[in-house]
Amino acid sequence: MKERLTSTILTLLFILFGLYLYYINNTQRALNVVTPTIIQIDSNKNNIIDENETYCIPDIQTFSANLTKYSEELSNKIGLSFEQSISIGYLADDFARSTLEGKEVKLELTGDETPECKYAQVFIEDKSYGELLRESGFAIKDNKPVSPDKFSKLKAAAEKLNLVIMNHHSSKYHTLDCKYGRAAHDAVVILLKEVPKDTRPCKFCHVDKHVKNPIHAVKISGNEEIPNVPPPPNIVTDGNLQLILTDFTRILKPDRNCSHAVCKEFVKSINSAQTSIDIAAYGWATIPAVNKALEDAQARGLKIRIVYDTNSHHENYYTETDDFLKKFDNTKSDEIAGNPKLTNMLMHNKFAIFDDKRVYTGSMNFSTTGFSGFNHNSVIIINSAPVAQIYKAEFDKMYEGNFHTLKTKSSNNTNIQTGNSTLSVYFSPQDKGHSTEVAKLIRESKRYIYIPTFLFTHKILKDELIKAHNRGVDVKIIIDATNTHGKHSVFKELRNSGIPVKVENYAGKMHAKSIIIDDEYLVIGSANFSNSGENKNDENLLIINNRKLTEVYRDYFKYFWIRIPDKYLKYTIKAESRDSIGSCYDGVDNNFDGKIDNADGNCKK
Repeated sequence: MKERLTSTILTLLFILFGLYLYYINNTQRALNVVTPTIIQIDSNKNNIIDENETYCIPDIQTFSANLTKYSEELSNKIGLSFEQSISIGYLADDFARSTLEGKEVKLELTGDETPECKYAQVFIEDKSYGELLRESGFAIKDNKPVSPDKFSKLKAAAEKLNLVIMNHHSSKYHTLDCKYGRAAHDAVVILLKEVPKDTRPCKFCHVDKHVKNPIHAVKISGNEEIPNVPPPPNIVTDGNLQLILTDFTRILKPDRNCSHAVCKEFVKSINSAQTSIDIAAYGWATIPAVNKALEDAQARGLKIRIVYDTNSHHENYYTETDDFLKKFDNTKSDEIAGNPKLTNMLMHNKFAIFDDKRVYTGSMNFSTTGFSGFNHNSVIIINSAPVAQIYKAEFDKMYEGNFHTLKTKSSNNTNIQTGNSTLSVYFSPQDKGHSTEVAKLIRESKRYIYIPTFLFTHKILKDELIKAHNRGVDVKIIIDATNTHGKHSVFKELRNSGIPVKVENYAGKMHAKSIIIDDEYLVIGSANFSNSGENKNDENLLIINNRKLTEVYRDYFKYFWIRIPDKYLKYTIKAESRDSIGSCYDGVDNNFDGKIDNADGNCKK
């Protein structure tokens, strides 16, 4: 009886597994929504949007806030103004993205096609996407809403939106009825409250005779005046070093397009590598251009090795990490057999070594929020064989299974001269770079210490900063909104000591772990200013003596300081809320509570 039951269970499992394989092999991922009826789908499964992978939904139309797809003829036939159709389109776009983007779908081609797209029925979880559009009320057929009652309700909801046209290139925003907005290049439709606070209103459509400065003709939030400060240069090269900084105040939603310099330079390094690539990754998210570059490198014979983080349940923080690792043979997790305590410490590095000559490192995770520039990160690229050898020695320790406290201390890792720079490299947890070398720099500071940081719990560094402040050094800190009330945070102590500490108010994370000192020293790396960052996790920390790089980061810090209102010197802010610009519409769980955008109570109207 037991044997028969076991056989039946195994047969059912085999059938279920077969059905799963069939489903996986017959689905493709929707990568991008152009409009609610124009979808880009990865039909050849190479994680890249190719020219022949744009599909149109047959038999129905919808409005869209994509200005290049606006149909005046359709609006006139339904009796809507431009503003009404764009507002309904904004809701339709949001519905389409939440329904399709990143999801596995099935295609049924109709056989019709145009130069723009192939026509196909799209199914998600065996439901017709076209039918979902009809049920939602967004669908239009024969120049009439398919569901007039639902369409009327959508129209009423759309009229409550406060939308503007924002031109990223000119840093101006316009009302929807502004002719200059509709003619603008690089323009998108967004909610007024999501406009970055130093973006200028168009003087033709935002006019208030009682307001001298037109930037305040329409209030975005609060009554505080925010100067219109153009961003300083975010990329600087000096000799063998290149520093790249990302601006989380202007990129309000992450993507997988690899359009930012931090991603392009990573791909460039992969494509130019000749023999080997070693990657230490906290985790991984699929960025098609990056994945393809690595797979191509492996195909042309490069040896690729990867070390990565896992916990005692064999899980990585990023759900796409496992699929990525399957493409490569030489991978090693930080699992320590029989020791869950050590395993649950983080392999928190984010660095790559190319041909044992070039190092790419910093605070940026290899993720959508990292590679897109959505989070603020500091990335340093070092063309130096001596520095690369130091990183390679550290990588080899981990690849051989010596993670966390099992590693030995580094050697020959300080005062390395490369071009115009002097570098020292420290690895956690063995080198104790924070308590010794960084603390020493703070003690010896004379003019200023600026710190853009994700979190701050390090007691020794906190004490040294307070001493520096008390002796007249200009100490300023910008901290991420998620880390003001943590159990070990020294945020309140720093503020109570008189140190100005601003809490950022943008959707993206203030994810840097950097210190800028006296136009001379730049501290950069993966290690948070915390006990875990110094004494538990696998991390890397660089101290760079280079005036040119330091001055650029100094100016970038001042730029952020101006763009964050002064009221956040006194108040804190919820990371996912209507006060945090973009956080309720970015598709990201900004406060790590498992709820995204309007599902989070802080975002609900």
